[in-house]
Amino acid sequence: MDRIRIAFFDIDGTLVDFHAKQLSHKTVEALTRLRSQGVILCLATGRSPLTLPHFPEIEFDAFLTFNGSYCFDRDQVLFSNPIPHRDIRKLIKNAADINRPVCIATRNRLAANGTDKDLVDYFMIGGCEIEVADDFEALLQEEIYQIMLGCYKLEYSLMMKDIHHAKIAAWWDRAVDIIPANGGKGIAVQKVLEQYHLDPSEAIAFGDGNNDIEMLQTVGTGIAMGNASQQLKAVADDVCGHVAQDGIYHYCLEAGLI
Repeated sequence: MDRIRIAFFDIDGTLVDFHAKQLSHKTVEALTRLRSQGVILCLATGRSPLTLPHFPEIEFDAFLTFNGSYCFDRDQVLFSNPIPHRDIRKLIKNAADINRPVCIATRNRLAANGTDKDLVDYFMIGGCEIEVADDFEALLQEEIYQIMLGCYKLEYSLMMKDIHHAKIAAWWDRAVDIIPANGGKGIAVQKVLEQYHLDPSEAIAFGDGNNDIEMLQTVGTGIAMGNASQQLKAVADDVCGHVAQDGIYHYCLEAGLI
């Protein structure tokens, strides 16, 4: 393995167990030791910048949000890739046709045109509540980076009917994130590596969901969690332990990264 200079981490199911909702002591130790060796730490998540968790024990350097559609560090925006407005309108109509409310994500707002149980439960995973916005229509004029809605796999084709510049990024079986067709965590990782003048061989990434597939394929070393989907494990370079069993810590220790 080449020297690792940057590390990308999904949050839910990777850094943080769905039940614990916080970093374990061993995970904090691994991150702290990586950072002390000069490794750039990046969060790579489907979450909005507004719903990023605050981890007082560790400081991250860069943030790939909306599944990579909006990326930034503490000094600048690294990459911005909104969904075209024409597809936004069509996606909202397609959702209405299958009786699904949607939540749109601008840089500064998460706003819904209604709720259903799947969408509410999806937001609860991240500890968030949905805002049903009176100004929803006005917000459609802004740059929209992601659409979230309750949606089962059998509804995917109906939801994406006549959509040309957006795609589904799903990591839960009851809801989806819809992102730009030319987006995703893999593209975002490429952009961040370019910004920091790093080669993919110098990068490692950890993930657990299908929306992490492209990210793991983009870096030199892609690691699936023990609790990851079978699809992700199939493309990963290696599989570490379960998130609830400090998989990241033990992998970094055994690989000589810390």
